Amino acid sequence: MNTEAAMRNVEKARAVFLDRDGVLSRSLVCNGLPFAPTTLEGFEILPEAPEACHRLKRAGFLLIVVTNQPEVGRGTMGQEIVEAMHTKMCRELPIDRVGVCYHPGHGMSHCDCRKPKTGLLVSVAQELNINLAQSWMVGDRWRDIDCGFVAGCRTIFIKRGYAEALKHAPDFRAKDLAQAAELILAAEK
Repeated sequence: MNTEAAMRNVEKARAVFLDRDGVLSRSLVCNGLPFAPTTLEGFEILPEAPEACHRLKRAGFLLIVVTNQPEVGRGTMGQEIVEAMHTKMCRELPIDRVGVCYHPGHGMSHCDCRKPKTGLLVSVAQELNINLAQSWMVGDRWRDIDCGFVAGCRTIFIKRGYAEALKHAPDFRAKDLAQAAELILAAEK
């Protein structure tokens, strides 16, 4: 069998793409909008995240964090702080990969990795042989849901009560990551 035929026969992986702030870690809410913590001391993993992640991992999903961190691109936070947060997160949770967009947004960058664009999902899917149609995107903002939808994933919106509307309807809604994991595991039966 040639290499190309062998590659086609390799079963593609399933993944759960997870937004970071508001899904795995606590967001800081100001005037109804969520913001990422700006210090390592302020970075707090949500209590339901470890067990939810372990359940998804045991079910055979790759766990991929995809997060916009525009404060780095805007110069209001150092990249080393974000990386320290991710080191802490990966020590506490069974995360397979972390994809980060550091671009500033607000019309100051035209990258393909800033959600709602799909660059982070597509590049990891290609690299790790992930079937996006058999994967999930879990997020707490419209950007996450739109990104997952355009990439071809099923989507779960974690409702945190922010003062912003969804632009595209999610496949499911959940109160937190524990309930999102339940929905994913039930859909896979």
